[in-house]
Amino acid sequence: MAINKQTLKTRALTALVFVLVMFAGLFINQYTFITLFTVIMFGCLYEFSKIVKLIHGNKYLLYLPIAFVYIILPLMLMIDLGVNGSVYLQQIAPSIQPGYSALLPCAIIFSLWVNDTMAYLVGSMIGKTPFSKISPKKTWEGTLGGVVLCIISMALLGHNSESGKILSYTNWIVIATLCAFFGTIGDLLESKIKRMANIKDSGMIMPGHGGFLDRFDSLLIATPIVWLYIRFLL
Repeated sequence: MAINKQTLKTRALTALVFVLVMFAGLFINQYTFITLFTVIMFGCLYEFSKIVKLIHGNKYLLYLPIAFVYIILPLMLMIDLGVNGSVYLQQIAPSIQPGYSALLPCAIIFSLWVNDTMAYLVGSMIGKTPFSKISPKKTWEGTLGGVVLCIISMALLGHNSESGKILSYTNWIVIATLCAFFGTIGDLLESKIKRMANIKDSGMIMPGHGGFLDRFDSLLIATPIVWLYIRFLL
C-alpha cells in the first residue's frame, strides 16, 4: 500500500511540474515558448530514433527522414502559430497587435488535454466497447464522450475567456473537433509504433507518465491540421 501511495505522489508531482513548465513556456514570452517547443522537438526526435532502431535494427537510419513529417514539421508549425498567430488572427480581428500570442497554441493544447481527460473519465465510468486493438484500454464510449465534452468545454470556456473572444463559437468548435479527432489518431499511431517496438513507454522523462512522444503524440498530428484551418479557412 505504501508503494502505491508513493507511486501516486510521484505521478502527481511529475504532472504538476509538467503543467508548470508548459505554462511557463507558453505565457512568459515568445523566447520561453520557442525554447519549450525546441526542447520538445529534440526530446521527441531522440525517442523516435531509439524506437525506430528497435524496430528496424541497423537499417534504422533509412527511416529517420520520417521524423521530419512526424515531428519537426508539426512542432515548427506550432511555433509559427505562437510567433505569427496574431498576424493570422488579424483576418478576423484587424485591430489585434502583431507579436507573440499564446492563444492559438493554447487552443490546441487545452483542447487535447480536455479531450484526453474527459475520454479517460467517461471511459472509466461507462466504457464497455473496445475502440481499437492497438490501444485496448480505449473504449468507444470514452472516445466519443471525450470528443463531445471537449467541443462543449472549449466552445464555452474558450469563447467566454478574455483573450479567447477573438475566436467565434464556430472557430472554437472547429478547433476542438479537429484536435479531438486527429489527436486520437495521433495517440493510436504512437501506440502502434510502440507495439511494433515492443515497449510500453517511449521514454522515462516523466516518471509514471512516459516520455516526450507519450505526452505529445496527439499534438504532433493535430497541430498541422489546425494550422491549415487557421491559415486558410479562419
